Formats: sequence, C-alpha cells, structure tokens
Amino acid sequence: MQSSLYVALSAQVAMEKRLNTIANNVANMNTGGFRADEVKFEEILSLAAKENVSFASSGQNFVSRRTGPIVKTDNPLDVAIQGEAWFAFNGPNGAVYTRDGRFKMNENGDLLTVEGYPVLDAGGAPIALDPMVGSPTIGRDGTIMQGTNQVGAIGIFNLRNDSRLSRFGNSGVMSSIPGEVVQDFNSTGVQQGYSEGSNVNPVLEMTKMIAVQRNFDSAATTIQESESTLMDAIRTLGPSS
Repeated sequence: MQSSLYVALSAQVAMEKRLNTIANNVANMNTGGFRADEVKFEEILSLAAKENVSFASSGQNFVSRRTGPIVKTDNPLDVAIQGEAWFAFNGPNGAVYTRDGRFKMNENGDLLTVEGYPVLDAGGAPIALDPMVGSPTIGRDGTIMQGTNQVGAIGIFNLRNDSRLSRFGNSGVMSSIPGEVVQDFNSTGVQQGYSEGSNVNPVLEMTKMIAVQRNFDSAATTIQESESTLMDAIRTLGPSS
C-alpha cells in the first residue's frame, strides 16, 4: 500500500489527540488554578521502504506551567502564588500540587482545598486553624496568624523543570520528583484575598481547534486520493477479461 496513506493516517491519529486536548482545555477555562494540556509530537522515520518515510507520532501530553490570571476576591482563605511555586495537599497516594488556592475551613478548623483535601505545610503535615477565632491573616511566606498567635504556615513548593507532571482531578498535578520547599520569598510568595484562574486562553485554543480540524480534513482528503490512486492501479494492472 502507498506510504502516503500510512502517513496521512498517522497524521489523523495525532490530530485527533490534539483535538481532544484542546477540547479539554476549553472545558476547563473557568477552572481555578487549571493548567492547560499541551501535546509534543515527534517524527518517526521508517526505513522499510526504498526511500525513508516520515510519520507523525501519536503525541505525548504535558502540563503547561504558564501562570494564570490573578483575581482579587477579598476572601481571607483565598491565596494566590506570585512566582512559579505550588501549594500541596494530601491526596490518596501522597502529595498533590496545585495552583488553586481557594481554601476553606471545616468545623474542626482543618484547612482544606475546594475538593476537601487537607492542605499541607512545608513539612508535609495538615494545617489546623482555630475555628473559634476570627479570620486568619496569611503572610507572603505562607505564615498563618490568628490574632497574635501563629497557628501554621502554608507550604509553598518548587517543582523542578525535569519532573514529569501527571494530572490529579481538575487542577492538581502529581510530580515524579517531590517538590522542594521555597526558602527565598523575594521573588516567590502568596497574596491573601486573591485567587488564580485557569491559564487557558480560549481565543487561542479555538484558533488551534480550527487549524487542527482543517488539517484533519486535509489528511482525510489525502487518504481518499491515495485509495483512489491504488484502485486505479489495480484496475489498470489487473488481468483483462
């Protein structure tokens, strides 16, 4: 069978994955702290034919680390990170990192994420506040004060660039390399009364979707032309009656 048919099929597989990724990004454009999915494609070179043939890989997803917009909420339990760091919470299988700082406090004083997971301090321990005292004051370094007493500190972690991130829920990620506690708060810190939104650019994503759809249709046309050419060859070279 013609190589162009296989090449076009590999392109369609890659573009289908890209379309699914874009659709998921658009669906989460209003999810707090959401990080968009991107896809990395590689060229696969086949040496089976007389001439080298290049195919597109199916693509590998990775989580974008671009920051999202910071919005003022004036909620004392909302905190947004300035810089590239992450919060952490205790997931079912260990620490999960997130940029979504819309926290809440339950009746026992436990500091929780919006999904109800315990927020962790720098040592990886859950944070407990006093529910009978007024709203906490949260410093740039994550220190939590209630009145004149320090009751805890929100952990702030850096994730290495070479760590592999996999998704957990809507806005959480698990890292192949544990996060490193932030020590320098000159360029990194938290803002109380603010929250970070999704880093998805809906206009850009829709533009990408249109371009990918056009390329998908173009690949489909190539497949149809290849099949037509093959059938013509069979009819021409086949035995005559």
